[in-house]
Amino acid sequence: MEIKLAGEFTVKKTPEEVYGFLVDPKRFCPLLPDFQSMEVVDPKSFLVKLGVGISHIRGTAAVKMTLVDEEKPRQAAYKGKGDVPGGSATIFARFQLEELPGGETRVKWWGQSSVLGRVISLAGGLLEPLGKKNVQKLIDGLRQALA
Repeated sequence: MEIKLAGEFTVKKTPEEVYGFLVDPKRFCPLLPDFQSMEVVDPKSFLVKLGVGISHIRGTAAVKMTLVDEEKPRQAAYKGKGDVPGGSATIFARFQLEELPGGETRVKWWGQSSVLGRVISLAGGLLEPLGKKNVQKLIDGLRQALA
């Protein structure tokens, strides 16, 4: 099962400030829905653990994320792969930053996730709406943290 989402928002920060936030997992990981912990693996990778609860599936997802594309202060992209209860997931997220007049920055974002395994049949039709809801929570958290 694949989920793709995209959007944009504007904040009153410079591209350098926004970029610094987006490439620092210690700052943005706690904004992830159901965040449990984060461990830096190397300068470009980290392991994040999130609580998972959908239908009668409960547990922890452990996802290794790697900063795979960066162009300071214009864009950053992450790829991730990990285990979720009842399956596995791959994740891709890209942020593009555009400087606007008045010290503002437009943040354009794209995200895609693929989930494999029996979790798809166990979760029924709840997986995609929950994914969209959690991405929106993350984006709302980013906007608020950058405000």
